Amino acid sequence: MKQFIYAWASLILLLVACNDKFLERMPLANISDADYWKSPNDLKLYVNNFYNQDALLPSRRAWGSGPYTIDASDGSETNIGINYNRRMNGEMTVPSSGGGWAADDWAPLRNINYFMDHYKKVNAPWDKVKEYVGEALFFRAIFYFDKLKKFGNLPWSSTTLSPASDQLYAGRLPRNQVVDSILLDLDNAINYLPVRGGGVWTGHVTKEVALALQARIALYEGTWEKYHGQKGTPFKVDGSNGTKFIQKAADAAGALIRMSEASGFPALDNVGVQDGYWLLFNRKDYAASKEILLWHKYSVADQVTHTWTRYSINGAGMGLSKSMVDSYLCLDGLPIASSPLYAGDHSLKDVVTNRDPRLRQTICVDDGKHVKWYETNLFFTTPTFEINGANNTSTGYQVYKGHTGDYTEFNASQSTQGYIYIRYAEILLAYAEAQAELGIISQSDIDKTINALRMRVGMTNGLLQLANIPSDPNREFATLSPILNEIRRERKIELAAEWYRMDDIFRWAAADELLVGKRPLGAYKKQWDNYPGATADFLRAQAALPVNAQGYIDPYKPYAAMDQGYKFNLNRDYLLPIPTNETTLNTKLGQNPGW
Repeated sequence: MKQFIYAWASLILLLVACNDKFLERMPLANISDADYWKSPNDLKLYVNNFYNQDALLPSRRAWGSGPYTIDASDGSETNIGINYNRRMNGEMTVPSSGGGWAADDWAPLRNINYFMDHYKKVNAPWDKVKEYVGEALFFRAIFYFDKLKKFGNLPWSSTTLSPASDQLYAGRLPRNQVVDSILLDLDNAINYLPVRGGGVWTGHVTKEVALALQARIALYEGTWEKYHGQKGTPFKVDGSNGTKFIQKAADAAGALIRMSEASGFPALDNVGVQDGYWLLFNRKDYAASKEILLWHKYSVADQVTHTWTRYSINGAGMGLSKSMVDSYLCLDGLPIASSPLYAGDHSLKDVVTNRDPRLRQTICVDDGKHVKWYETNLFFTTPTFEINGANNTSTGYQVYKGHTGDYTEFNASQSTQGYIYIRYAEILLAYAEAQAELGIISQSDIDKTINALRMRVGMTNGLLQLANIPSDPNREFATLSPILNEIRRERKIELAAEWYRMDDIFRWAAADELLVGKRPLGAYKKQWDNYPGATADFLRAQAALPVNAQGYIDPYKPYAAMDQGYKFNLNRDYLLPIPTNETTLNTKLGQNPGW
């Protein structure tokens, strides 16, 4: 608890200059409270700071930290890193300090609450103030949601605390009570924030963004409570089955869909555009996008760039798994186990033949169409396999999603491809899932959501019909209804490699079905035997790849700790532990199950 106390006891306030563009917000000299809180512009200066805090909106500028590798680093079964994930294998231990609970980890909340304690000092009409209050509440919701996912039950504070405050020594509130407070913050933010509609992007959150975040958080908590409750895990919430939160998710997502129907914003981008799905993820500017509701802008001129392109060209040390690739339907809407269109998986070209077009736009294929660099007219031929190579693709299914093909930026290590935080497609999926979980989904709901996503990529012969859902002998969730299986499949595919998968596994309490006892596989290795034009180094590295009995790349086979697949502890590993120094200083904090 000591770190938590220090976080509140010391107030370090960073104020930033007034500019709607995140990139141009520069620090001001120290300003005292006596000189501050005079005008709405002071409030704007304060909340501008939140947009540049990695703890709230991560910029992912560091080497190897791009958004399209997060699923792999998190340890999902869909996106596989070169090294296995220790948390997913049950190897974590309780830290003595830090671990997401250090003073710096609580600093954003301290600064947000300081704003909430002082904004009323500004003598101005409410209409001139409420937008900035809405932004602060939005960021408090982001902060607490991140902590909720890590630790479950939490201390809640909506005001700055003194070192003598009894609240610093209180216990944690049950997670559902924390979420009640988060959603109340977002209810107020939604009321206070302006509607963007078809207006110009300003770099600030709007009513649409707050609704989207509310749908995300409510669906997370609702399904967490439902499935951990059904399975009787130590993480269930007594007296709550999640229904009220699932309904809240449906309401928030439904409100956005009604906005779209009434005004055309938000909406899906690139409908019917050739390779439009792939092109959605490599833009440098999303200001004109109707789908991308919240994003981070980079700029060479402002020296705010990243390095994702440096490693996306070589596999980024990860790759999609065979189970991920096998989930994509064929063009007739049937799973690979039953579709006559399925061409097999013994080559990358076969894998994408007659399949959901998003597959070809998510992995690299040696078809002369998957660009490596536009400027040099270079196209993908083989995955990156190197002996001891740090950038290898781990599975042979090299990720194409998020690659730009911009050689100039690659060569300068100064990429400006935008980072997407929230897009409308996620909201469509959230609405479909919430309606299905409530048992009230209709064909109209499916047409507005799942089928809209399939229509975007031209999958017109594979639309989902509620009255005729194809059976799949390999469906992931045998105890769930066919419609929930299809909605989860659609989410898995549409959001592939977009950092949602671990959250989904955890909120569905699905580690027993998707992780435990399983070792993820990759592509069929022999397809690259004597590959035309392959270098000797490539063939030597390819020959050394471990495989299973059927000849598929088995990345974790060499690890003794993975001999029986993931050893995720179902009674412990869904949440992180509270550091021991905190539980010693404040025994009321308790410890998470199993630790």
